[in-house]
Amino acid sequence: MNASNEFPSFDVLLPDLNKFILKLVEDYYAGKINSWEELEEKVNIFFTSEQMGRMESVAPGWQKMASYSDGITLVHVMCVFLGVYMMPEYQALTPEQQKMAKWIVLFHDLDKIHIQGKKDSMHAFRSGVLAANILPELGFPVTEKYYELIHSWGDHTLQAFLVRDGDVAPKPDNQKLPEILTGIEHLFGKNAPATLITKIVLLHISLKVDPFYSTPAPLTEKEINHFITPDLLPLLKVMMLGDNEGWTLFYPEDRKRQSKCAIIAFEKIEKIISVPSNNMENP
Repeated sequence: MNASNEFPSFDVLLPDLNKFILKLVEDYYAGKINSWEELEEKVNIFFTSEQMGRMESVAPGWQKMASYSDGITLVHVMCVFLGVYMMPEYQALTPEQQKMAKWIVLFHDLDKIHIQGKKDSMHAFRSGVLAANILPELGFPVTEKYYELIHSWGDHTLQAFLVRDGDVAPKPDNQKLPEILTGIEHLFGKNAPATLITKIVLLHISLKVDPFYSTPAPLTEKEINHFITPDLLPLLKVMMLGDNEGWTLFYPEDRKRQSKCAIIAFEKIEKIISVPSNNMENP
């Protein structure tokens, strides 16, 4: 990685959280965490008001995210971290990719609103906008145009939704993705760490990898071919497999089924993106 692509370390900026996740992994392997409730208890003990304040200083919005539905999203995010740290796909990443993966997990649900019985289909876009605003404050490099573009890009992304007859909630408008994703590159540079992190946060519920989950606005094969690059794919795969772990880690049958479906889906996605884009129509 060249000097222009150096970026802040999750382990350095959030050392207590990293140690906590490593302890969760150790306890899981030792058979000391066998249920969501046992994980939730450890999460509630760790996240004191002081610790929540530290998290808020690094990831503004953390306390709001954790306030919904008795902290269900907070426990979910910790379960995602637990699953990701143990995942062979994560272990296969380069050290730089692993650093990025930790930031991706941290931000992926940062602006999620959890209300029982309601689906927040736009949380990935909103969380992506938050990430794009926070990353420079943490020390991630930006382009010369960042401060000129960030507000208009954020407003455009937040308005990229559709509400059709019969929809119970707004859904992402994928027709605006070309402008949104190109805009991220204008903010941080093509394939810069902050670009990959922001794109994956924004796209982390955009692929249909589980037939039992209603993906709000799944990308078409043409869109996958145009938007999912080889640099994005391994990180997006880890994030989406980890997201599944965050709900099914303690439910073996569901976990096995979801993992199998997701791996098959990503094998297909790998084939789709291997086709030269000029052999496919524009999305």
